[in-house]
Amino acid sequence: MKSENILNELLFNLEKQIIPKWYPLCVDKIYGGYYSNLSYNFEIMPEQDKMIVSQARHIWACSKFATFFNKEIYRNIAYHGYKYLKDKMWDNTYGGFFTMRSQDGGVSEYNGFFNEKRTYGNAFAIYGLTALYELTRDEELLNLAKKTFYWIEEKSADKVDNGYFQFLTREGIPFDKTSEHQTKAVDKPEVGFKDQNSSIHLLESYTELYNVWKSPELYERLKNILFLIRDVISTDKGYLNLFFDYKWNSVSFRNAPEEIRKKNYGLDHVSFGHNYETAFLILEASYALGFKNDTTTLDKAKKMLDHAIENGWDKTNGGFFDEGYYFEENSNCEIIKHTKVWWAQAEGLNALLLFSKIFPEEKKYYKLFLEQWDYIKKYLIDHEYGDWYWGSLEKEPFYIKEPKSTIWKCTYHTGRALMNCIKMLDDGKLSLSNNPGYKKEKQSFDKFIEHWNNIAVLR
Repeated sequence: MKSENILNELLFNLEKQIIPKWYPLCVDKIYGGYYSNLSYNFEIMPEQDKMIVSQARHIWACSKFATFFNKEIYRNIAYHGYKYLKDKMWDNTYGGFFTMRSQDGGVSEYNGFFNEKRTYGNAFAIYGLTALYELTRDEELLNLAKKTFYWIEEKSADKVDNGYFQFLTREGIPFDKTSEHQTKAVDKPEVGFKDQNSSIHLLESYTELYNVWKSPELYERLKNILFLIRDVISTDKGYLNLFFDYKWNSVSFRNAPEEIRKKNYGLDHVSFGHNYETAFLILEASYALGFKNDTTTLDKAKKMLDHAIENGWDKTNGGFFDEGYYFEENSNCEIIKHTKVWWAQAEGLNALLLFSKIFPEEKKYYKLFLEQWDYIKKYLIDHEYGDWYWGSLEKEPFYIKEPKSTIWKCTYHTGRALMNCIKMLDDGKLSLSNNPGYKKEKQSFDKFIEHWNNIAVLR
């Protein structure tokens, strides 16, 4: 298929099949913020507790859509979400953002979070606030992003052993399994560990923030997280260990009895989607920091994508499997979860096309990008009601009638992947090219690719 045809398909999917299905439908005009739960055919569902992660992701996505398409409506929708974050989700007593609030902004029992806070959620608050500031240059937004950064650094940063504590009480006190405070939240099995997921999204949010605020302290913290992810959390084989104790010993149940091992797969497996998503994020961070000839980061990013291709790509039907496992140190990585969740397929699309641009001589990346897009069109895009299913119908056909929106699913992964792919494939012929905001974004992304392409040539 010609690149021009794929480009038009990607743009159509984003502009016609995704964005208008969500906005303005998900805007909660009564209580503020955004509705969390939308049915398979985009009807507003009864339960609408709100999570900082998806609320902030909507702000980020709409801020980017406003620039990309030069439409005021998305700017207004992003501002609408900001007001709920500021007025209902920020804790005026102890600082930081609550993880979960009720629809009207009160305490929520949903998933057992109550008044607890998570570093992960506060990272996404920075991500959304910064994107809206970049669009509007409203200093109030930047000030709240800065305040969140300082709160994370004061309350969550481990000043002894490095990294960040994920689980925090309302007061901002880290807790573990031995603490007086015991959580009832659904993520309770992860208490007492440091993890890759909150780390990579702190990296992502700090990168976004550093692009608009050249703070020396932020520079050092961003650099620290980059090196921590690249050199400690990721392995020599090219995948991320998921969890660690506070001293950075990786959590593994490889040698445990089978029953214990299976019970703890959530803490100890290979997550292919996180690996190639991180490959993209560490390249973004290194570039934002201004590192010259950073072959170390490029080599690790390439190794992470290559590992996912070699071990997680479905050679029969296409798409990336969700999870693998090394049952022995020197064994092959075996697939333990054959499903193909939407966000991982979106991130795969972005990573494959990006690396085809950085390493144009390696034809496998673009070939797999084409196959990935074909897979997405066939099994993930809902051509009747719009958007993408949670999981591919090839593996989980029941998702055809499952909600399109939850507290975890919105327009962030698909929006970013599709916008990036459109910018990478556009040769200047799109009508969007007449939009100054889009033109600037594309030029910036082109420079990013050129930077890494030049480093790849020198390797």
